Amino acid sequence: MASFGMRGMSQQLGIKICCCRVCTCINFGFVLSRGGLLKLLQLGLATLCEGLLIRCGVPYADSIGQALTSFLTTTAYCFTTTAILLVCYCFSEKSYGLIRQSLFETLFNAIACCMYFSSASYMGFACVVWLHPQFLVRPGFLAYPAMTATYYMGYAAGLLHAFDAFLAFKHYKGFR
Repeated sequence: MASFGMRGMSQQLGIKICCCRVCTCINFGFVLSRGGLLKLLQLGLATLCEGLLIRCGVPYADSIGQALTSFLTTTAYCFTTTAILLVCYCFSEKSYGLIRQSLFETLFNAIACCMYFSSASYMGFACVVWLHPQFLVRPGFLAYPAMTATYYMGYAAGLLHAFDAFLAFKHYKGFR
C-alpha cells in the first residue's frame, strides 16, 4: 500500500456511486492509508482501555488508587488528540501535510507513548499488589482480569504511538 501523500489524493475523495462522487468533503484515502489505519488502531485501543477502566476499574478505585486516575487521564488525552487529528486529516487535504511536517505530531506521539508506558506500568503494579490478592479470595472478582487486559492494551497503544512518532519524525525530516 502506498504511503499517504499530497499527490493523487483527490481521486480518493468521497464515495463513488455509479458515475459520480458524493461526500467529496471526506477524504477516505487517508483513512485507508498506513497513517489513517494507525490512527484508527490508536482510537480503538484508547476506546477499549477507557471502557474497561470505567466499567471495571472505577468501582474499585479505592483499591487501585492513582493508577486508575493516571490511566484514565492518558486514554482521554490520547483519544481526544488522535480523534481531532483524524478528523482534520479526513476533512482537509492540506492538514496532513501541514500538521505532519510540523513538530507537533512527532511530539504528541512521543509523549503519548511515554504516558501509555508509564500509566500501564503503574496499572500493572496496582494489579499485582492490590487486585491480585482480592482475585484469589473473591470468586467472580472481574477487576483483576479487566485491569490486566487494560494495561496490556496500554502497552500496545504505546507501541503504536511510538511507531507513529517515528513515521512523523521521518516526515518532519523529509524522509518519506
